[in-house]
Amino acid sequence: MTSPDNLRKMTAQLQKYLEGIMDKKALLELTTDIVSAHASVNEMGKEELLEELQSVFQKLMNLAGSEGGEEAEASGELKPAVPVNKAFGAEKVVCLVCGKGFTTLKKHIAVSHEMTPKEYRKAFGVPSKTPLVARKYSEAKRKIAQDKGLALKLAEGRKKKAGK
Repeated sequence: MTSPDNLRKMTAQLQKYLEGIMDKKALLELTTDIVSAHASVNEMGKEELLEELQSVFQKLMNLAGSEGGEEAEASGELKPAVPVNKAFGAEKVVCLVCGKGFTTLKKHIAVSHEMTPKEYRKAFGVPSKTPLVARKYSEAKRKIAQDKGLALKLAEGRKKKAGK
């Protein structure tokens, strides 16, 4: 387990690095410290560990390379982690910011990247008709709704409301 003292030390080290000029060696060292602290409290597979290393290193490079990392994100200067056409699959949808796969993106981009779906679509040029959920997940939810007769209930409710 990582102690609060170690986390404070790492945070101070991060701030120190970001204030000065950062070289790749320092970034690699900081990346390994951060990821090892994260891996010590969370069980991670080989692939997840590699993805985490790449993600953390990239974020640190972005922070070190530009003085307003968040300003660059807001202005739409984000580069997708994966090609946009490969991000939307049947089983999962890959986040274009960090490269992680999910069944739905709305909550992830709101919590992890503090973006609305509209901002996300604008930043990466994702058409508004492209759903931010995996196709199979969407189809499964649609089938459940059909089995429960929710479409009929909705139509009946709308008729009652229109009749009043």
